[in-house]
Amino acid sequence: MAATYFSKRNLQFLLHDVFKADELTRYDYFSAHDRETFNLVIDSATYIADTLMHPYLKEVDKNQPELKDGKVTVHPKVKEFLKAMGDAGLIGAGFSFDHGGQQLPQVVSSLVGFILMAANNGMMYTGLTTGSAHLIASFGSPELTEFYLPNMMAGTWQGTMALTEPQAGSSLSDVTTSATPLPDGTYKINGQKVFISAGDHDAAENIVHLMLARIDGAPQGTKGISLFVVPKYRPDGTGNFVDNDVTSTGLYHKMGQKGVPAMHLTMGSNDNTIGYLVGQPHQGLPYMFQMMNEARIGVGMTATAIATAAYYAALQYAKERPQSRRLNEKNRLDAPQTAIINHPDVRRMLLFQKAVTEGSLSLLVQAAKLYDLSHVLEGEEKENAFLLLDLLMPVAKSYPSEMGVQAVSQSIQTFGGYGFTEDFPVEQLYRDIRITPIYEGTTGIQAQDLLGRKMTMKGGKAPQLLFAEMSKTIAEASTYDDLKPYADQLSAELKRTQTVVMNLMPHALNGDTERYLADATLFLELFGIVVVAWQWLIQATVAKQNMVTQNPSGDDLAFYEGKIHTMKFFFHYEVPKTLGLAKRLTDSEVLTIVTEKELAL
Repeated sequence: MAATYFSKRNLQFLLHDVFKADELTRYDYFSAHDRETFNLVIDSATYIADTLMHPYLKEVDKNQPELKDGKVTVHPKVKEFLKAMGDAGLIGAGFSFDHGGQQLPQVVSSLVGFILMAANNGMMYTGLTTGSAHLIASFGSPELTEFYLPNMMAGTWQGTMALTEPQAGSSLSDVTTSATPLPDGTYKINGQKVFISAGDHDAAENIVHLMLARIDGAPQGTKGISLFVVPKYRPDGTGNFVDNDVTSTGLYHKMGQKGVPAMHLTMGSNDNTIGYLVGQPHQGLPYMFQMMNEARIGVGMTATAIATAAYYAALQYAKERPQSRRLNEKNRLDAPQTAIINHPDVRRMLLFQKAVTEGSLSLLVQAAKLYDLSHVLEGEEKENAFLLLDLLMPVAKSYPSEMGVQAVSQSIQTFGGYGFTEDFPVEQLYRDIRITPIYEGTTGIQAQDLLGRKMTMKGGKAPQLLFAEMSKTIAEASTYDDLKPYADQLSAELKRTQTVVMNLMPHALNGDTERYLADATLFLELFGIVVVAWQWLIQATVAKQNMVTQNPSGDDLAFYEGKIHTMKFFFHYEVPKTLGLAKRLTDSEVLTIVTEKELAL
């Protein structure tokens, strides 16, 4: 029997029972689909994950990419995986029919990513291609779209996002890669990019970089950055391809996700790198940010997937590993040893993992559905869906990644000494997940985005919308006696969050941004706990409704009871952490802002 690395039952519960994804098929854009097609896509992804990915989890990790003589070789299974994804139509499934896609909702596409990354996140290639192809489809000329999309969606060409530079890091205003206009409308590109995932490899015939660069004479800062397609091999106008002078200068050896090459690229060593402008000049950053919500859902899904795989490994081990006796039977040495899942501390660790992973997945499914709604709704409804999505994004990216790291750590702890060895997958998963709080904007950047922009934009309309949605859940949960205490607790947490915001706001109004944002990461942590508590109350309410209306038995009853029990665990064990966070966030003592008097660190 294949090892379990995610729960299809939980995925179906969130997709169909909780967030009712098939409601999207009422809209014309998604009308070609129904519940059955959604399930077929999930089955197709699961088959690829089971056959081409999960069996090679360790192998891909141990045989990492190599750079020799300017060429990068990757594990041979990567090519098979890319072809299978292309043949199944899963790389561009979310694209419009006009662009050769299936107009599949993001809520389903993102779960495909979840399944694949739970199976083997060392094969994180296709999501990068989807993101870069989406940029071309959204903002590129018809010529660029027609030329690049078919091969990218077929899995024969790899797509990348080439943003980061050695001297700039997360500060994209400091990008220096240059683009010099040529008479034929193309541009000569010169510069360096670092940490480019899947930036070069032999499993694809071409690598298509979506690259940020500054056109000669462009304004300083972020307003002067443009977006270009810079392929590894470019068309020469005669139906053939020539080398585009994109050199693989170095390959980073990483802590985790070792199956994916992270490249240092140099453009223009021979003054012969050509780039093709995407959309309008100086609009590179706005284009990138329009795709950012999709990318951040992807990172959140990756973190949730890795932590989920670790949880199921720990759960299976805890059921099988006998050790010691129940604490109340310590003196009965003749009694057989009990499985470690029967020890309260092990159950606590497992419930923590379940609470984090299933709470995170719920939030991400909701975010993906809001993404879909923000595209098909109109007028104020459209704006409200987008505002709500925008507000939830920093949490949807950072909570699964930060708490996922802690969850996988608890998976290792469940195994004890064996967890630290290569005999079980959790040591690898711990290494793999650590990058997710860094990808697509570090946790600190997400925190500044949440407190500095999202909480205050449009006069605070986004948090008002969120609190209104939470209030609906609170009212619904309150109709059940056993859920009412938790509904009341969430209500109290909302008030606490509002108190913290009101306490911080004077610093923003006084123009003291540094003081206002000094502990933004702690605010993000507090806000994340409250948002995930809401997700658990949503799930518990639906589980309770199903128990009342369907009279389930056996596995179904156990599943719903498990949901309610895990909700209770989250409220009793995780939610109280907001007390300490709120105390710090309302504390007037400042200890992290640099002053004239330099204190030793």
